[in-house]
Amino acid sequence: MCKGMIDSWEGLPAKSSVQMADVPESTHANGDRNQYEMVDMAYVENECEDERLVRTVANKAHKLKSTVDASLDDVHHCSIFGGLRCSVWRSIAVVLLHNKINLLLPFGPAAAIAAACNVKHGWVFLFSLLGITPLAERLGFLTEQLSFYTGPTVGGLLNATFGNATEMIISIYALRNGMIRVVQQSLLGSILSNMLLVLGTAFLTGGIVHNKKDQTFNKATAVVNSGLLLMAVMGLLFPAVLHFTHTELHTGQSELALSRFTSCVMLVAYASYLVFQLKSHPDLYGCGTEGERNDGGSEEDDLPELTLWEAMLWLAIVTAFVSFLSSYLVNAIEGASENWKVSVSFMSVIILPLVGNAAEHASAVMFAMKDKLDISLGVAIGSSTQISMFMIPFCVVVGWIMGKPMDLNFQLFETATLFITVLVVAFMLQEGTSNYFKGLMLMLCYLIVSASFFVHIDHKMGDDV
Repeated sequence: MCKGMIDSWEGLPAKSSVQMADVPESTHANGDRNQYEMVDMAYVENECEDERLVRTVANKAHKLKSTVDASLDDVHHCSIFGGLRCSVWRSIAVVLLHNKINLLLPFGPAAAIAAACNVKHGWVFLFSLLGITPLAERLGFLTEQLSFYTGPTVGGLLNATFGNATEMIISIYALRNGMIRVVQQSLLGSILSNMLLVLGTAFLTGGIVHNKKDQTFNKATAVVNSGLLLMAVMGLLFPAVLHFTHTELHTGQSELALSRFTSCVMLVAYASYLVFQLKSHPDLYGCGTEGERNDGGSEEDDLPELTLWEAMLWLAIVTAFVSFLSSYLVNAIEGASENWKVSVSFMSVIILPLVGNAAEHASAVMFAMKDKLDISLGVAIGSSTQISMFMIPFCVVVGWIMGKPMDLNFQLFETATLFITVLVVAFMLQEGTSNYFKGLMLMLCYLIVSASFFVHIDHKMGDDV
C-alpha cells in the first residue's frame, strides 16, 4: 500500500519557480497544499520503512523461536530418558544395594551352577538356602512398600499372601514333588520358630535394652491370636487322633476328608479374622502400633521408597527368583540329609524355617529394642497365625486340586510339640508384659524342641508319594 502511494506521487510533473510566480494567489494555496502532500508523503515513507523493519524483526524472531522450540524439545526428550535412567538406578539401589544381607545374593547363581555340575547335594542345598535368605527379606520389604499405596484392607491381604511367600513357594514345590512330610514339617517349623525363637529373641533383647522396666503390649490382640493358634491346634489334633486310635469310619478316607473339611473351615475363620482386624475392630490392632510409631519413629520411616509400579515389578522379579531357587532347595534336601548325616525332619523343622523367618527375626528384634513391642508381637505371633490358619489349610486345598493326599495329620510327635508350644506362649502373653527372663525361657524352649527333632526319626517320610 505504501509503495503504491509513493509511486503515484513520484509520477506528478514538477513545476519551475517561474511558473509558480505567474500563478495567482489561489494557485499559491494549491502549492501549500502540495507541500503538505509532500510532507505527508515523507511521513508515509517513514511509516513504510518502520513497517518493513518491524516485519524483518518479526521474521527473525519467528525463526529464533522455532530454533529455541526445537532445542527445548531435544532437552525435554533428553530429560525424559535421563530421568528414566536415574529412576531405574535409584530403584536398583534401593532394592539390591541398601541392605547388607544382599551380599548373600551371589549364592543363588552358585546353587544353579553347583547343581548343573553335579556337585554334592549338601552344597546345592546350602547355596540355595543362603541365596533365598536375602530374597525372603526383600519380599517382606516390597510387600511393605505396596501397602503404602493399597490402603489397610488390601495391605492386610498382601501381608497374608506375601508375608510368608518363601514358605509358601517352597511348600508348593515340595507338594508338587510329593514330599508331603517336608511340607508339613517345614510349615510346623515356621510356627515353632516364630513363636519361640523370634518372639523369645525380641523379648530378650528388648528386656536387656530396657532393663529398668517391664515392656508392655496390647493384651487383647495377644488373646485373640492365642485363640486362633489353639483353634489351629484343634484342627491338627483331631485327624491325628482319628488316625492313631484307628476309629475311622472309612479307613484311609475319613482322615483325608476330615482334613479337607477342617481346612475350609479354618480358611473361613482366617477370612473372618481379617475382617475383624481390618474392618470392624481396626482400633484394637492399630492404635497402639500407630501411637508407638508416631512417638518413636521418624517421618522418613512412613514414606515409601519405591513407586507403586516399581514395587509391583520388583515383587514379581523377586518371587520368580525365589521360585527358581526353591526347586533346587527342595530337590537337594534329601541328598543333603544323607551328606550331612542329619534327618530330614530336623532339616525341615529347624533349618528350612530359618530362611523364611530371617526378615521376621530381624524386624522383631529391631522393634523390641525401640520399645515397640506391639509391632514385634504382630510380626512373630501374627506370622504364626498366618501360617497355621491360612498357609496350612491352603496347602491342603492345593494338594486336593493336585490330587496329592495332603492332610492335617502331622503325626503325634509334631502335633504334641505344637500344642505344648502354643500353651507356653499363651501363658507368657497373658499378663501383657515382657522382660528378658521371659525371652530367655522361650529361647531355651526352642533349644529343647531343636534337640528333640535332632534325635527324632520320621518313619512316615518314606511313605510319601
